[in-house]
Amino acid sequence: MTSDTTVTACLLLIGNEILSGRTKDANLSWLAEALGAAGIRLREARVIPDDPEEIVAAVNHCRARYDHVFTTGGIGPTHDDITAGCIARAFGVPLERNADAIGRLERHYNDPSKLNEARLKMAEIPVGASLIDNPVSAAPGFTLENVHVLPGVPKIMQAMAEGLIKTLKGGRVMLSRTLVCRIMEGTVAETLGRVQAAHPDVEIGSYPYMSPNNAGVSLVFRCDDAAKLELAVAAMEGELKALDTEYRVE
Repeated sequence: MTSDTTVTACLLLIGNEILSGRTKDANLSWLAEALGAAGIRLREARVIPDDPEEIVAAVNHCRARYDHVFTTGGIGPTHDDITAGCIARAFGVPLERNADAIGRLERHYNDPSKLNEARLKMAEIPVGASLIDNPVSAAPGFTLENVHVLPGVPKIMQAMAEGLIKTLKGGRVMLSRTLVCRIMEGTVAETLGRVQAAHPDVEIGSYPYMSPNNAGVSLVFRCDDAAKLELAVAAMEGELKALDTEYRVE
């Protein structure tokens, strides 16, 4: 589902293990790409600790600022999985053991002895939230208004987010073109600035690269209007040709 508007999002990556460096986050890049393809622009991402005050403050700030807020992490069965309770607190609603969530866990484990108190914790959902299906391990995430709560394990998060994103209304999709140039960034910086000034509706980024046998810069052009994008790219190509610079378009 898409519309002719700009739809924005923020991602809150929750977990002390990310801030300590023990866990290398794999969710940000994947979710940014998936949302972008659906016409939802990720405008901000934060990593915040397993601290109730920090989580509540971040959720309340971001849900007022963006069309969608996604969280990852903190909805498992252990004592430090506090995200669901913090979301309930942010919205001022109770946390309850959701009957639908319990049913999903019962069907998944198919053995009452395996559905212990720790696992039942994953059925604790803020009142008024709708469940996000988990096709991998059954324990659901949830959506409350514009806040979508997902697990931190990448394989499970991605499977759940794929289904969720299909239900969300996106806006205009951001288009992208890249000029990979055999020229140093400092050499082309002034020229790039002129092209940017002449095409203010196009986002232009400069990203140097270097290897033992090669060095240069990738110039990335992004815009939700194909005609404006092509004009900016063509202008830069003309400048690169004038500089007699080798480049390729991606």
